[in-house]
Amino acid sequence: MNELTGITLLLLLLLLFATGIELGFAMAVIGFVGFAYLKGFQVATNLIGRDLFDVITNYGYTVFPLFILMGQIGYHSGIAKNLYDSAHKFIGHIPGGLAIATILGGSAFKSICGSATATTATFASVAMPEMDRYGYDQRLSTGTIATVGTLGCLIPPSVVLILYGIITEQSIGKLFLAGIIPALIIGLFFVGIIYGWARINPKIAPVSERSTWKVRARSLPAVLWVFLIFAVMIGGIMLGFFTPTEAGSVGAFAVLLLALAQRNMSFKKYVRSLSEAIRTAGMFLMLIAGSLILGHFIAVTNIPQGIADYLSALNVNRYVILFLICLVYELGGTFIEDLAFMILATPIFFPTILKLGFDPIWFGILISVVIMVGMIIPPVAIAVFVVKNITKVPTIIIYKGSAPFLIGLILFWGLLFVFPQLALWLPSMFIH
Repeated sequence: MNELTGITLLLLLLLLFATGIELGFAMAVIGFVGFAYLKGFQVATNLIGRDLFDVITNYGYTVFPLFILMGQIGYHSGIAKNLYDSAHKFIGHIPGGLAIATILGGSAFKSICGSATATTATFASVAMPEMDRYGYDQRLSTGTIATVGTLGCLIPPSVVLILYGIITEQSIGKLFLAGIIPALIIGLFFVGIIYGWARINPKIAPVSERSTWKVRARSLPAVLWVFLIFAVMIGGIMLGFFTPTEAGSVGAFAVLLLALAQRNMSFKKYVRSLSEAIRTAGMFLMLIAGSLILGHFIAVTNIPQGIADYLSALNVNRYVILFLICLVYELGGTFIEDLAFMILATPIFFPTILKLGFDPIWFGILISVVIMVGMIIPPVAIAVFVVKNITKVPTIIIYKGSAPFLIGLILFWGLLFVFPQLALWLPSMFIH
């Protein structure tokens, strides 16, 4: 009876997602209705009040507004443009140089921005006009911009990893460290794909003029300051000097100081950064609250434990089961937004992962790569939609441009599947 109620309401939740209703509210409503049906209206009312209060008053969740504020200040103060311009001056003259500069600049900017979609939107505004000016094929330019944002799922401070850590009660510090090496390898894959594509077909990526070393040297300070801030944040977490939340406050303050020192931060820009950070953080907090309420409902239906018992009892290799779970994440993310499906599916499948003996940190990175794939494959490809809305380039062209990068992502996912230490080595070295 409980299981049937749970399955019915989860299917109804998928329909609500398709209507475009706010994801956090949809999960909260379904969780409340289901809990009220199974346990009583008064119990459900107490549950929703307690969960909302816990989210609003939880000190650890302040990590969201801090990291998001850091990214908003970086965007409005022109730090993202400085990073891109510096990369352009160093490698703009090589085949595919502007596209490679987008990967490098986007990766650097992502180190101070918590949102993958924000990184995509930023570089759609910053990099696209430059690549258009030099005559880049729009398949390469839009595909690169759509793909660079996906690295935000792995590069700290990643909202995906923060949410996964909260849902599964895993160390956010360990998850941040686990994402660094995979992000670097995927970034190198992307650079190799761009370079190879441009070498095979030089017409798609005309080279720009070679900058002098004097001009390049003048662009370096803006980049070095950003890497210093990132090193302080991640180094502080690795060495135990501060928590991820404290790292967020240090990073936000440092980026604000950098923007002020460069005289690129007016009071109006600061207020706009603060306003957008609060609005975005509020959305994520509502997602967490909704997922908590829904998670409590799913728990009383016994669906997670039933799935764990069934899958672990199958007479097949545990890696086959893991592959099927990842496939469910991918298929689910093609019909509703990937982050929302992760929040929905993780409480259901996580007990199975533990019962099969897989490392939860490694699984978090594995699923993050799955989400990266989901961000650029149809029909619901959030990174593609962001690029389309800003650049006005037809969706089909962006999909064609993203396809080569998709191959790189799938190739790395296979490597991570076979070699878990790609994600686990760094956390094991610094956090015990």
